[in-house]
Formats: sequence, structure tokens, C-alpha cells
Amino acid sequence: MVVLRREIGDVLRGARQRQGRTLREVSSAARVSLGYLSEVERGQKEASSELLGSICDALAVPLSLILREVSDRIAVAEGLTIPDTVPADLAAYLGRGNQNGPWSRRAELTPVG
Repeated sequence: MVVLRREIGDVLRGARQRQGRTLREVSSAARVSLGYLSEVERGQKEASSELLGSICDALAVPLSLILREVSDRIAVAEGLTIPDTVPADLAAYLGRGNQNGPWSRRAELTPVG
């Protein structure tokens, strides 16, 4: 069975590790205790939406991208095919050669499956 808190924790940990940051650095930036962040990353605690927002801000990763990766991981676990599409506004934004802005952070997350 897929446990949502574990998937969220795995995705957050992956984002943090790809940045080469420690739990201490991120917990300080997110203003959450190191122990609690560790429990969230290990899937032992359910993070509130406010806490997820703070962690995402500390990682400079949009919450929507974290949730999208979590959703994709759950879909794979359920045996569903994940469509290889992007929202029209993202495609248009990137098609104009924009490298800065809200969509530029996507490279921080890796595809699953």
C-alpha cells in the first residue's frame, strides 16, 4: 500500500540531497526543528500544508512540483501510465526561451518511473 507521508518524505529528501544541503540547513531555513524535518522525510510524521510550504520555500522548490512528483510516484505504484505532457502555460513559457522565473526550478526534481 502507498503511504502518502512516505512518498512526500522521499521526494523532499531527494530534493534536499540533490541540492547538497543538510537537514540542519533546511530545517533552519524552514524554521522547523531538525528532528521534526527528519521525521517528515522518513515518512513518520504527516506535514501540514503550511509546513510543506515552509520546507519548499527553504528548498526553493515550488510546492506544486513536489506534489506533482509525489502524484507521479503514486501513479506508478498503482500501475498507471503517467502522461508525458506539460501544462500549456509551462510549454509556452519555456518555448520563449525563458530561463528565469517560476518554472525555471523544475530541473531540481527528477522524473520517477
